[in-house]
Amino acid sequence: MRGRGGPRGQRGGRSGGRAPSGPWSRLKPVELDPLEALGLPSKGDNRLLDFKTQERYYTKIVERYMSFCSDAGERQELLRRFSSLQLSETPHTTPKPPPDTSSTPGNPSRPVPRHATSAPAVPAAASLPTSTDTQGLSEVLAALRKLREGIVASKRADDFAVQAYLFCIRLTVLVKHPESYHPAILHLLRRIQPRHPMTSVEAGEVTGYLVLDTACRRNDLAEAYALRARYRLRDPKIDAVLDALAHDNYVLYKRLRRSVDGHKAKLLEFGEGPMRQHTLKCFGRGYLGVELEFLEECADSTWMDLVTNDGVGWELDGSKVVIRKIKAR
Repeated sequence: MRGRGGPRGQRGGRSGGRAPSGPWSRLKPVELDPLEALGLPSKGDNRLLDFKTQERYYTKIVERYMSFCSDAGERQELLRRFSSLQLSETPHTTPKPPPDTSSTPGNPSRPVPRHATSAPAVPAAASLPTSTDTQGLSEVLAALRKLREGIVASKRADDFAVQAYLFCIRLTVLVKHPESYHPAILHLLRRIQPRHPMTSVEAGEVTGYLVLDTACRRNDLAEAYALRARYRLRDPKIDAVLDALAHDNYVLYKRLRRSVDGHKAKLLEFGEGPMRQHTLKCFGRGYLGVELEFLEECADSTWMDLVTNDGVGWELDGSKVVIRKIKAR
């Protein structure tokens, strides 16, 4: 009979009314690094223009930085990891950097790197040499650039913006990366400070970095003195550094480098090369020969380093260095 089994198409159809199962996916979910999840605002990613997103991103940056420091363990290992990022010395005279393109509000209680560690130069974040023990720091520097771009693009000027910029400046000064700290200092002093003043201690710290960078790395003493007067900086040690540079006093310069904090000491390292070269030229003009120990003490370098790095072509005779020989008549 016709109505007994119902329509023919329903009889051998879906078993038990269950929906057909979908295909199995063999692809594992991608574990995306939270620091790489956001892109540069200058490349079209506008998520870092949101203030809350900036604050969460900054928290992730600080966590990654603290993890990098704790993974290193002892201080010497941390210094070695900083040192392994060095590619080459930054030129003492560099072109004017482009204006900064980043900014953020938030919790001023976030940690800021103030430890006086000795850390050599670091290349631009985009070209950092990554290895298993330095990748964490490379990621932090790249993320800080994104955060700064977000702060600038959102025109943010509050406690969080100051805090984020201070973190960036202090860290990149420690790793001697002027491409990061110089535009950050200028934006903090020229754009954020007029709208949201820093404390006198913070303003003096940042201004001091700018004056030392101008004098030691950019080798522009006149501009350094002008900046000191413009921002009314009162720091006896910075005054002494400028005086040592103006008088080519390498002995005083070395003494000051050992007495200032770790951040300022890193900036003073930029001026050591020219100061040492001037000292060696004075030896070449004024001495026929000198004791090796005295030369190494004055140049603050070993004989092998002087020959290899500074191009010294004098002759070593036992414990004496022959600078010039008197021609027999």
